[in-house]
Amino acid sequence: MTTPASGSRQRWLVPVVVVVLSVTVGGGLLARELYRRPDQPVDDTSVAVPPPSPASSGAPGAAGEVGMTDDARAHPQADAVRRVLQKYFEAINTRQYPLWIDVVTDERAAAQSQSDWKKGVRTTKDSDALVYRIERSSGNSLRVLVGFTSRQAIEDAPVFFREPCIKWRLVMPMVVGDDKALRVAAIDGGPPPEHEKC
Repeated sequence: MTTPASGSRQRWLVPVVVVVLSVTVGGGLLARELYRRPDQPVDDTSVAVPPPSPASSGAPGAAGEVGMTDDARAHPQADAVRRVLQKYFEAINTRQYPLWIDVVTDERAAAQSQSDWKKGVRTTKDSDALVYRIERSSGNSLRVLVGFTSRQAIEDAPVFFREPCIKWRLVMPMVVGDDKALRVAAIDGGPPPEHEKC
């Protein structure tokens, strides 16, 4: 025989369990929406990946060449990404604005005049470029995690980090242009990319 007290408890147990499960599921869905990158497609099932361990991170290419980790090299567009970044860094190191224009989007090029660009790279020498990861982003775009070393005169270093040698790690967005060529897009606004003194 069931006592009235235990029957009363059983009647409340089911609604309480339903409410707790509903709140948990709702909280999980809300957290997923809040922490999803703004440009990440809703159906993208990729996850954030921690930086590769030194054992798997490969090595920069030969002097002046862009290197790739095994993970990046396995991406179907790895060769195209490497070629674009090779030209990008070559343009900076040789101060060839026309070459830089060829590998960036029109929007990125329009944001920086030739004289401003040349002033910005006048003492810059980038080296040790290494692509860690290439991920698909929304539409025809990619997110490329790349690290490199930048040496420059202190007065030409970024205002927020006045150092003659900086190791950078950043995500470079790339898009396929109207001419079907892969191009470096403007880097997302917000805080400066990961950087440290050499």
